[in-house]
Amino acid sequence: MLQFLLRRLTGAVVIMFLIGAFTFFLFYTIPQDFAELSCGKNCTPENIANIRENLGLDKPITSQFWEFMGGIVAGRDFAQGHCSAPCLGLSFSTQEFVWDSIIDRFPLTLSLTVGGLVIFLTLGLGSGMLAAWKRGTSLDRIVSGASMVLSSFQIYFLGPIVLGLFVYSTGWLENPEYVPFTEDPAGWVVGMLIPWAVMATIFTAQYTRMARSTMIEQLQEEHVRTARAKGMKQRYVFFRYAWRGSLTPIVTILGMDLSGLLAGAVVTEFTFDLAGIGRLAVDSSLTKDLPLTMGVMLFGAFFILILNILVDLAYAYIDPRVRLA
Repeated sequence: MLQFLLRRLTGAVVIMFLIGAFTFFLFYTIPQDFAELSCGKNCTPENIANIRENLGLDKPITSQFWEFMGGIVAGRDFAQGHCSAPCLGLSFSTQEFVWDSIIDRFPLTLSLTVGGLVIFLTLGLGSGMLAAWKRGTSLDRIVSGASMVLSSFQIYFLGPIVLGLFVYSTGWLENPEYVPFTEDPAGWVVGMLIPWAVMATIFTAQYTRMARSTMIEQLQEEHVRTARAKGMKQRYVFFRYAWRGSLTPIVTILGMDLSGLLAGAVVTEFTFDLAGIGRLAVDSSLTKDLPLTMGVMLFGAFFILILNILVDLAYAYIDPRVRLA
């Protein structure tokens, strides 16, 4: 297990380096003077020259690349001050350190992800297991039909409907906003309730269908039929054998969904006007803030790699047949 972790972590470092190199050289091949982007409108040539020197844009591109990569590990010095590691550069538009901007937005995205995850996993897996347990009954047909309908919805469609009905028309709920959990736990829940509910509605439908199908498939496996033939109780066979085997594909999809949500739920944040990582990525692209765009990309890639490693580790725990050689 330790060797597996070391291999995966080493591979993750190499991949992060390659992603950093690719994004750096891709963005810096754009025919645009980054000093002018950073300076803004009505900027004098003297100011542009000073900005180019302060940002190190007057150096060869290879030197800029190694300074950028070195800043991630050891930090960098700018005219605005020292940027501690992991330093992802200086934003052109805000003149703030990229890492500080990302960390400032991350709690909202994390709150959005964790709250929605708890709800849709609980409801989705629970209803999917129940439908598989009562396969062929009216309950199974109701759950399956509802999941088919709800899975066709999209956040940008369902979100405005929920806002119009429960916020603007009836006033039963407050408009979504982020309140730090450490400051006001109740306000945190109330502010995130509608985004959680919309995300849970859509993702619950997907995980219900997935849990039901994988559970039914597992119930047809030979080891499950053997356990039944030995006279084991139906409930014990269901949870001890079938349920554990059905988790493998669910964990795979969950890892991809979770990494995408943590990297920035763009549609959700735009629908509910929340300023998280996804909104930051879009805004940085619109303003051509390349350091900020690169920083968000690397931040998202980091979470995708880490969650992929965690998914592989979960395989070993869920399925004893998996061997991490």
